[in-house]
Order: sequence, then C-alpha cells, then structure tokens
Amino acid sequence: MANIVPIIDIPYGSIAERVVVCGDPNRAEAIAQRLENVQVVAKSREYWTFNGTYQGVPVTVSSHGVGAAGAHVSFEGLILGGAKVIIRVGTCGTLQEGMPQGALIIATAACREEGVTQQLIPQSYPAVASYDVVQAMLNAAEKTDAWYRAGIVSTGGIFYKGLLPTNNRLMAEAGCLAFENEAAMLFVTCSLKGVKAGCICAADGPCFEFVGSQEFDHYPGAMAKAVENEITIALESIIRVEV
Repeated sequence: MANIVPIIDIPYGSIAERVVVCGDPNRAEAIAQRLENVQVVAKSREYWTFNGTYQGVPVTVSSHGVGAAGAHVSFEGLILGGAKVIIRVGTCGTLQEGMPQGALIIATAACREEGVTQQLIPQSYPAVASYDVVQAMLNAAEKTDAWYRAGIVSTGGIFYKGLLPTNNRLMAEAGCLAFENEAAMLFVTCSLKGVKAGCICAADGPCFEFVGSQEFDHYPGAMAKAVENEITIALESIIRVEV
C-alpha cells in the first residue's frame, strides 16, 4: 500500500509537477473538467485533488480551503506529493479605486499579514512569486480580454473585521492592489522548499472591510467570466513554466 501524505491523503509521488490550486473544492472539480484523462486522486476534508493533462502536459488540480493555516497543510502536502510549480487561482477584494468587478490581479509579492508564515521564518524574509511564473501569466493574460494588473497584494488572516484595526488602509496607501488570504503562505512555503509559485485572483469588489457585509456583492455577474479567464491564464501559464 502506498504511503499517504497526512491530511490531504494523496500518495507520495502521485501528482504532477505542475499544480493549480484554489480554495473551493467544487471549483477545483470544475477546473479539473478543463483537463483530459481526469482521475480523482483524493477527496479529504476541504482538500480535493485531481490529475489530468492539459494540452498533453500532466497537471494536478487541488483545493486548499480558506485561510493560511489550512492552505499551508495543502501546499506542504502537494510538495511532498511531487509538485514543482504551484499556481493559485483565487478571489480577492480590491484595495485601489478604479478597479472593476472581475479585475484580475497577478501577484508579484504579498505582505505577510496572515499570522502563520511568521512561525516558519523571520518577518524580514519576503513573500515573492517566481519571476518566470509571473511572466508566463502576464503573457497568457495578454491573449485574453480580461482587465488585469500585476503588483503586490496583502495576505491577511481574517475576513470579517474585529475590534482591532487592520493594516488594510495602510497597505492601500502603500499601493497594494488587493487583499486575500493565502498568497503569502504559498510564496513563503514554496520559496523555502525550492518550488516555483504564482497567484492570480479575480476581484469581486472592494475589500470586504471597506464596504461591510450588507453592501458586499457576493456573486456579481462579472465574476463568472473573470474566474474562467483566470483559470485559462493559470493553465496556459503552468504548462509553459520550466520545472
């Protein structure tokens, strides 16, 4: 019997070197439908993993859930399973004015506000995407009709605002494009393990903290097309990144 990676329940060495990840298991299953020769590797908790091929290249799709701590379990497990390049396809809230709903953000780096990476490496260590992954995504984005920007995002550990202030307005003033929950975790984990990483997120509107729960538009029509575009960009990119 094959040895199994803890929590995400994939056998060691069972997945492709190129992996696309997302938070939602159902979205992972939908992304997997873009592949050929699809096989279910495992469905454990929020971690659903599929193998297939895209344009003849082996690709794995896997979900990591919401938040940095759970995503860390996913990323470490996928690396143990054989991942050499990981691209996150996610959603985010914008921190800058003038960004439309459905804007795509290609993260070049992430502010480490999530509270988990600090337990792995000192705060002075940067959370950065791999240059060739970013370039591949930019090249792929140019071939779509998507509105996109590349730049720094902020990765936080919360979604709902508490009594304490966050740094979101500060990060907005510093030029961060968006707020999300897992990019810094991905970048730091992959950097420490010698794995390439990238992240693209579709924006569903201003950062939740800025608009509040009653005004937040959870499912704008623009998001469906944006998500399809970012999936295309991720798949077209990952098969072209050298491993």
